Amino acid sequence: MMTAPRSLSPQGIGAGAEGASNIADLVGNTPLVRLRNITRELSPGVSVLGKAEFFNPGGSVKDRAGLHMIRDGERRGLLRPGKTIIDASSGNTGIAYAWIGAALGYPVRICLPENASPERKRILKGFGVDIIPTSPLEGTDGAQRRVKQIVAEDPERYFYPDQYNNDANWKSHYEGTANEIWEQTGGRITHFVAGLGTTGTFVGTTRRLKELNPAVECLSFQPDSPLHGLEGMKHLETAIVPGIWDSHLPDREMWAGTEESYAMVKRLAREEGLFVGISAGAAVAMAMKVARGLSEGVVVTVLCDGADKYLSERFWDED
Repeated sequence: MMTAPRSLSPQGIGAGAEGASNIADLVGNTPLVRLRNITRELSPGVSVLGKAEFFNPGGSVKDRAGLHMIRDGERRGLLRPGKTIIDASSGNTGIAYAWIGAALGYPVRICLPENASPERKRILKGFGVDIIPTSPLEGTDGAQRRVKQIVAEDPERYFYPDQYNNDANWKSHYEGTANEIWEQTGGRITHFVAGLGTTGTFVGTTRRLKELNPAVECLSFQPDSPLHGLEGMKHLETAIVPGIWDSHLPDREMWAGTEESYAMVKRLAREEGLFVGISAGAAVAMAMKVARGLSEGVVVTVLCDGADKYLSERFWDED
């Protein structure tokens, strides 16, 4: 028998634990890390900073959107006791749903491309998620098509956040990520660089930063080819374009290569002591390209997750 979802409010904590935090309270307010060693080639007036999203409970930036979408679903009465959370994911959003669902008492099903890293699959299994494998050749597009079929067959059973088309996704960054970056840089940010997957991080952060200072230059990037190794990212020209995407937002668009992203992952580990994932490597590679063209400025990017989900990748063994 399904148990009723539990509250994450402080009232749910036992007596004598007034100083304790609920796990959901740990989402956001992540550190902003200055890259000091790989930036030695830059002009003295230029800084490159990375938002360390692997400090979130589920280990990635997707915890922000996952929590925001689930809370929004509850507020609107779409998610309630007896419902199962279901969505398509390349892994990180699925992990966010997984730990939040476990904390709240909601079962979780995730449509996941079969070529998702083994580490992500094990983490999802560890949280008790029901994984529905989808075609590796179709990526998250195929996973989206599959989840829509499942929900259509039994709509009353599921809460389908639909992260690619849910405004609560980008609003989590509008209300959280952008304001944190603004405060952490003392309003000195001049450039923001972020990759495109669901596009929520770029859309929400850019919209708010532009309100705070229209002069902040916001640059999006995506894989430079439909066939790429940047897990979780989309080559929009050949993929289902997320409904939350706004093509008018980027001041400039950039293209990230798989090999340069892999190389930057290893550089960050060996030169900065930052053990980050592949999309984070791509983000820093793109941020460095921007920074090299500046005489002064504060370039901020997003270190989306940690490297622990990519340890089975072959590039670690390559020189």
